[in-house]
Amino acid sequence: MKFTREDIIRMVEEEDVEFIRLQFTDIFGTMKNIAITASQLEKALDNKCMFDGSSIEGFVRVEESDMYLYPDLDTFTIFPWRPQQGKVARLICDVYRPDGTPFEGDSRYILKKVIKEAADMGCQFDVGPECEFFLYHLDDNGQPTTITHEKAGYFDLGPVDLGENARRDMVMTLEDVGIGVEASHHEVAPAQHEIDLKYGDALAMADNLMTFKQAVKTIAKRHGLHASFMPKPKQNINGSGMHINMSLSRDGVNIFANPENEKELSKEARYFMGGLLKYMKGMAAITNPLINSYKRLIPGYEAPVYIAWSTQNRTPLIRIPMTKGEGQRIELRSPDPSSNPYLVLAVCLAAGLDGIRNQIEPPESVDGNLYELSEQEKNDIGLERLPENLNEAVRELEKSEFICNVLGDHIVKNYCKAKKAEWEEYTNQVTQWELDQYLYRI
Repeated sequence: MKFTREDIIRMVEEEDVEFIRLQFTDIFGTMKNIAITASQLEKALDNKCMFDGSSIEGFVRVEESDMYLYPDLDTFTIFPWRPQQGKVARLICDVYRPDGTPFEGDSRYILKKVIKEAADMGCQFDVGPECEFFLYHLDDNGQPTTITHEKAGYFDLGPVDLGENARRDMVMTLEDVGIGVEASHHEVAPAQHEIDLKYGDALAMADNLMTFKQAVKTIAKRHGLHASFMPKPKQNINGSGMHINMSLSRDGVNIFANPENEKELSKEARYFMGGLLKYMKGMAAITNPLINSYKRLIPGYEAPVYIAWSTQNRTPLIRIPMTKGEGQRIELRSPDPSSNPYLVLAVCLAAGLDGIRNQIEPPESVDGNLYELSEQEKNDIGLERLPENLNEAVRELEKSEFICNVLGDHIVKNYCKAKKAEWEEYTNQVTQWELDQYLYRI
């Protein structure tokens, strides 16, 4: 919805809004905010609200700390889960330097830059994410656990699905804040759920994904539960992904569709997919940003492991759903919900556009179950694997000149520094598994 400055001032007054949260996202995908009272609204709309960027990990040094928030007026929303007297609203903001230039460490700015590249090619990037998460009990101190009483599976319903009521309230809340929901259901693992958002343009969808996480966690807590977007909270069960369906349109027409082609894919769709496959290793640290992310990307749990595509099965990295015509799309199955959606969509779009520009043909589709192929068969078709851990993924990112150029020096430097530190800390841990394996017998 399009809003003017006057619209927002009027709505704040008419709806008795007392607090406005000026929200932005750091490079790791964590939402931050400054809360102001309604009396400070005009100052915010004049782009005069300042914060200390040196206090945000990955932003700026202390000697250049002053940063400014520029609200995107079209993101104005009143939170339905806050009190209805003295209401709370939000504006999503872009981050700027004091000299009026966009901050190169603002992940929303990175996505907007790539979207402009697409627009210059006459294209709009549309996406539809499938968001998975777990609902677990809280302990007596209100802290999250990995305990659940339910044993429901794929597409089960109540009373077996004990999270059904919470999920319904989440969907209704999302609709209340203007986020369209395509479908929702129980997923494969106990306590695992999925909510699919309606297809839309990439910037709005990245904004919606940040709001989605906030809403889901808030409503879960109201039900005495904790919503976790951790990719793999338990071993021997399916992990949580964030599959992204994507397409390009020109003049309102989906250019990925070609009914005359055997698989009904246009040459633009094939080139776009070729770009994704080419740069996927360098993108992995963005699409799968945690040490835990790679506990999900293992054979046997419906998560992709190999860099391949197919129209017929769900084991490859990219699946082409059976929907044709205007519904034709590419489904990237590796991203997980711990990722920064602005950066994920930026690298996906940039890779796809490069594929179109340079007419990068994807390899032949692999339609068998990739988990069942022998090593010789994998070698024969040149099947490559995604990075197997965060350390390997970060190295691939640093090696990828193209992805580094998309993200910019600031984000690459600070992101990789933080992820290397995370890996080092992880490798220094002595785990319970090691104690169980070695303490007694060695």
